[in-house]
Amino acid sequence: MTTSFDGPPIPIDTRAAVLDQFVADETGRRGSRPRGVAYATGLDDVLAVMAWARDSRTPLIPRGAGTSLEGHLLARGDELILDLAQADSILDISPADFTATVQPGVTRTRLNTAAGEFGLQFTVDPGADATLGGMAATNASGTTSVRYGGMRANVVALQAVFADGRVMRLGRAVRKSASGYDLKSLLIGSAGTLAIITELTVRLHPIPECLASVRISFPTVAAAVDAAVEMLGLALPVSRLEFVDTASVAAINDLRGTRYAEAPALFIDLETGSAAAANAGEREIDRIVRAHGATAITVARTHTERHALWEDRHRLFFALKARSPGHRFLVTDTAVPCSRIADAVGTATRLGDELGLDISVAGHIGDGNVHVVVPYTDANLPVALQFSDAVVRHALAVGGTASGEHGIGLAKKKYLRDEHGAAVDVMAGLKHALDPHGLLNPGKILDV
Repeated sequence: MTTSFDGPPIPIDTRAAVLDQFVADETGRRGSRPRGVAYATGLDDVLAVMAWARDSRTPLIPRGAGTSLEGHLLARGDELILDLAQADSILDISPADFTATVQPGVTRTRLNTAAGEFGLQFTVDPGADATLGGMAATNASGTTSVRYGGMRANVVALQAVFADGRVMRLGRAVRKSASGYDLKSLLIGSAGTLAIITELTVRLHPIPECLASVRISFPTVAAAVDAAVEMLGLALPVSRLEFVDTASVAAINDLRGTRYAEAPALFIDLETGSAAAANAGEREIDRIVRAHGATAITVARTHTERHALWEDRHRLFFALKARSPGHRFLVTDTAVPCSRIADAVGTATRLGDELGLDISVAGHIGDGNVHVVVPYTDANLPVALQFSDAVVRHALAVGGTASGEHGIGLAKKKYLRDEHGAAVDVMAGLKHALDPHGLLNPGKILDV
């Protein structure tokens, strides 16, 4: 490890081979080589780096596991990467309070392993084994959001370092509070542009007594989406409700060696407190999906069966990457009102056909979050960008959002004013008030 400049008093790596690992993200989007990588293990390290950055006017990019998909972690020039993955202590698990307090580098699977000893679970599941700090910074959600919500609903308190060096504890480890402005929630989803999260207290939930997973194939996309919307309307005990299209199922088969019918499908989790309730839920789902023409229904009840089923869904992005070697990938993640889910999926499919793109549509259909994956090369990048723009514009036109969970980062800043109007000026004012020199993850979310 070498240092080529007078940096802060913690380990910094400036080797070119290391810095080159931070130039691109999972989608292939590229930035510049950062100035260096500083490795923090706790609050004191973050304070030291923040003081040095303030004195030297060096911008910082806080980073966890690096699973972001919208360019949040890409450098534009002379930024220093502040790697928090080694700040990874589980500080406390309080079963009586249903909370855990962790450093930002703790991953969700590691927390779940520890919480499971108390019959509890941390429920936010974006698929990737992300760090809790990164998940809070991007307001991550995922497959379980339909029942448990995303990070904003599951972080009850946090500690953060602001650009001026102040350390603040925001929120309290209680079920609800009506005290003051909700500054904690302001930082969640801010992508490290307002402060650096150094500790979190998160909600834990009981592991349900009975779990069952179901995979259902349908003759058409519309049939699958309509069945999902009907399930939502009946308040079934569904904790995961995922949609994948035919191309996605084919990619899963290729990567995982499965033999699923290559047709649109739903992946569903039921969580109940008794076997009787689980059986009743399964019967109701069976009735609904058959009414919508389901062609195959598979129920997974054992832990091994359930793990395999959800591993298939979680590996979808890697399956799509394996299916299109030599390509990079755009991933749109719009979210729309429930009444417009079928329209959003249909619009994406139609636009892909019209533009000759080999797209795949999937998503957390239970909360209206529609993902479209677009493989592209340099030759057809303009067409891929045209497609992505049209999908986002359609979502905004029907009352949806440009990003349901991946965030704005570098890629979607141009949509902010269309979605939020004059509120963007308030956002810019907050950014300037909390980070007047623009040191924290500059150029992300807003151009200030």
